[in-house]
Amino acid sequence: MMEALLRKLLLAAGRNAALSRLMRKHGMRLGARRYVAGTGLSEAIATVRRLNGEGKLATLDHLGEYAGSARDAARAAEMCLKTLDALHHSGVDGNLSLKLTSLGLDLDMTACENYMRAILQRAAEYGIFVRIDMEDSKRCERTLRLYDKLSGEFPGVGVVIQAYLRRSPEDLKALGCHGANVRLVKGAYKEPPDVAYPDKRDVDSAYLRLAMTHLSSEGYTAIATHDEILIGHARDWIAQQGIPDNRYEYQMLYGIGEELQNRLVKDGCKVRVYVPFGEDWFGYFMRRLAERPANLWFVLKHWRK
Repeated sequence: MMEALLRKLLLAAGRNAALSRLMRKHGMRLGARRYVAGTGLSEAIATVRRLNGEGKLATLDHLGEYAGSARDAARAAEMCLKTLDALHHSGVDGNLSLKLTSLGLDLDMTACENYMRAILQRAAEYGIFVRIDMEDSKRCERTLRLYDKLSGEFPGVGVVIQAYLRRSPEDLKALGCHGANVRLVKGAYKEPPDVAYPDKRDVDSAYLRLAMTHLSSEGYTAIATHDEILIGHARDWIAQQGIPDNRYEYQMLYGIGEELQNRLVKDGCKVRVYVPFGEDWFGYFMRRLAERPANLWFVLKHWRK
């Protein structure tokens, strides 16, 4: 009960704009560097270079979502283009991840699509893959619709499916028919029980079913989880079915499960680390703490220093 209350408070804090502004004045010193590569693009590129040196790939995500104005959306699109430029010119091995709400999905669908076309065109010139992150269920349909439209023109784009959503089997079936590159996650947004499975056991079962479904299709599967049990089941099934190595990879968040990441790399598995960066780090940081409130002691320890 106490952990659930603490999780709720942390999520609420992450959505508080005034608190976010206050915390950003303290920079990253309260422990956020454990999960965020830094505030600037140069720090993010340096992190990707270090990860590459450890045998890992990366995907960069400039933090920020829910653009409040057309100007915010334009700035986010420009940052995506700058990130692609930096990835290309630095020579590091990394992709780009983005959220459509940062590009104004809720403000102007046409403008959002135009921003995506510009980003995907630049990425195609550089040979860089772009992942469209999935957000809450209210935006799921629009996200998949835009992905379907763009993927016909730009093969180097992928999308995300959340295992806890009840609609996901049908969505994944449609994506598998087109050989889509899908990142499979459990799902982290608060959803009603008629929309998403509330019980962890059901989510875990759904995750494995979806993973096996997409691995059996002509698509590419990014198995994005820190759950060692699920990864173990997936690895066993992949071995039994003889799934080729070029059809899947494992993905994890920066600063989480590093020991597991290293073991997978040592075993010859392809591992990609999701690397967030940017000044708008507070909300992301609070979501990571909410997933595991026990990490709050780590923040308090750094706060006292």
